[in-house]
Amino acid sequence: MADTIYHIPALLAETLNLLKIKPNGTYIDATFGGGGHSRAIMAELSQEGRLFSFDRDYEAAQNIIDDARFTFVLSNFRYIENFMRFYKAGSADGILADLGVSFHHFDSPERGFSFRTDAPLDMRMNRNAARSAADILEASDEQTLKNIFRSYADLRQPGNVAKAIVKARSLAPIDTTFRLAEAVRPALDPRQEKKELAQVFQALRIETNDEMADLRIFLNAATRVLRPGGRLAVLTYHSIEDRMVKNFMKSGNIDGVEQKDFYGNVKSPWKIITRKPVEPSPEEIEANPRARSAKLRVAELKDSLFNF
Repeated sequence: MADTIYHIPALLAETLNLLKIKPNGTYIDATFGGGGHSRAIMAELSQEGRLFSFDRDYEAAQNIIDDARFTFVLSNFRYIENFMRFYKAGSADGILADLGVSFHHFDSPERGFSFRTDAPLDMRMNRNAARSAADILEASDEQTLKNIFRSYADLRQPGNVAKAIVKARSLAPIDTTFRLAEAVRPALDPRQEKKELAQVFQALRIETNDEMADLRIFLNAATRVLRPGGRLAVLTYHSIEDRMVKNFMKSGNIDGVEQKDFYGNVKSPWKIITRKPVEPSPEEIEANPRARSAKLRVAELKDSLFNF
């Protein structure tokens, strides 16, 4: 049975509207989590429709939908192409990815995603993964740490944060959330301490779960999994992933390198549906403050590179 507080999906109505659900279509929810988006999609499907939902966290399985039209795949969404082949599912009519972290992860202290409570510094989405956040802090040299905080956070002084971690770990392991917060605090702006702590934790979470590589592989796979006319909807929550999605939909590649035809038109397999990202209304933010940074981008595939 689904846990109603596992996660509240952002921009739910807007996402479904822009996906243009076909009752007999095949859809993919690449980030199942609490199942909110999946249940909303299922409600739009006829008996001929199908939904495949992915999640790498086995705890999400508690939210599985008991319906013959539904298939839960316990796997990272970077493997959607492999599993759609495995299930002989054919090309998809729509793919949804909500890149936000589930409330469940932030609100379960033992998962180590939040600095609000003291807990082991884990941060693994897949708890069978080899490296925890604590392992990364222990094994990475100062330059590697600086690169992590420079690439995955908007910190003013990522080098100072890296130095603070190296200094602190020389005295004692940084293996809990409070220990990390204590270690980096001297390198943060006291006036923006909570914001910058959140950025430190975000950057370390991204590195722990290899999130940017996952997103890159997923987006390229979506081009091959969707049928022509199928839509890709992606919800992002920070500027790094939003830039990747924006570039991909505009140019067909993550780096945003535009290839043009003879007439100077950008060659991309995508028709952009949302010229500007859709953002939550004030009413939604009031009801669900964690939705405030959500941005929804949607594009339609003009020509598939590969049909199943």
